Amino acid sequence: LKCMFLDCGGDPDMHTENKLHTEDPIVTRIESVILGIVASLSEDEVPVLVLPNRSSWANVGFDSAIGLQMSSGHTVTTIRSDCPSSVTKFAQILKLLSVIYRLVQSNSYATKRDIYYNNTQLFGSQRTVDNLVDDLSCMLKVPRRSLHVLATSKGLISGDLCYMEEDGTRIDCRSSSAAVAVSSNIGGIKNIVSSAKFVMIVEKDATFQRLLDEDFCTKLSPCIIITGKGVPDVNSRLMVRKLWDSLHIPTFALVDADPHGTNEPHMSGFNSHTFLAHSLTVPSVMWLGLLPSDLQRLRVPSDALIPLSKRDENKLHSLLTRPYIADQPEWQKEMELMQQSKVKAEIQSLAAIGSDFLTAIYLPNKLRYGGWI
Repeated sequence: LKCMFLDCGGDPDMHTENKLHTEDPIVTRIESVILGIVASLSEDEVPVLVLPNRSSWANVGFDSAIGLQMSSGHTVTTIRSDCPSSVTKFAQILKLLSVIYRLVQSNSYATKRDIYYNNTQLFGSQRTVDNLVDDLSCMLKVPRRSLHVLATSKGLISGDLCYMEEDGTRIDCRSSSAAVAVSSNIGGIKNIVSSAKFVMIVEKDATFQRLLDEDFCTKLSPCIIITGKGVPDVNSRLMVRKLWDSLHIPTFALVDADPHGTNEPHMSGFNSHTFLAHSLTVPSVMWLGLLPSDLQRLRVPSDALIPLSKRDENKLHSLLTRPYIADQPEWQKEMELMQQSKVKAEIQSLAAIGSDFLTAIYLPNKLRYGGWI
């Protein structure tokens, strides 16, 4: 433990003095955690770390201006340094704190992948690092970028949008033939220029590519489309929020009519990220489609529909019992309709009506006449 403390910043005798001259709140909060551990050791007590419990929906509330957020009376998880089941996690957290401390002090950045490969034996897997970074972001009550830890983006973006990266690179997303990879440093984006009328989040990469191939962003009206290729990564979600804050234009979601589509994180949020809801979600995002009610209204052929699996039914039941659903009666109605019909459908099911039905009829009519919730 002493070695871990020294790794976090040097001589423990000098640490309190250095703290007095520290202005960065992240450094101060990390120092507070370490000094708490040292204080426990000096009093012959077992050092522990306390983390907010991010996995329970009981800790989640809904605010119409923010979206999902962690309640003030949330439960916590205690990580003990003397317990066989948690001592490894205790060491992992201290190591990660030491890495973050150095990054912040030197004003440099590292990816989660870099952190994992620099100590694979301690962390064991990339997923462990991913979860720990979120834990520390929650514990220190700061956005993940403030920890100077970046994630590799998997999302794509296209449409009426230009902006500048932190290093001065100018990004133009207006090409009709290729999309641009979402930046790994959303916080560094500046000088955003766009005449887009709306942003559309597209769940599936295949649907995104279809819209791209048909030049959707210019044929209908100037717009921006973005995909996280299934479950979106944090950078894709941060980008959506960045556009919302900068452009103040409507944001729509185009997802499958299934339990996982209705749980699309841009719309409802992950409970594990509710402590960062203000930067990861757009509370007024509108569910454009595919709605369960669309399947009946459009008479989508039965052979294009898929029966709900037991896993789907359990997911749907879980969604309907979440605390924020009571504040979203239209969403609740659509989910109950899916529960009653016992079928789901992918966006591609609209091709059973017509090969160009999605882009030529469905989306134009939805956007023109207000067919969203």
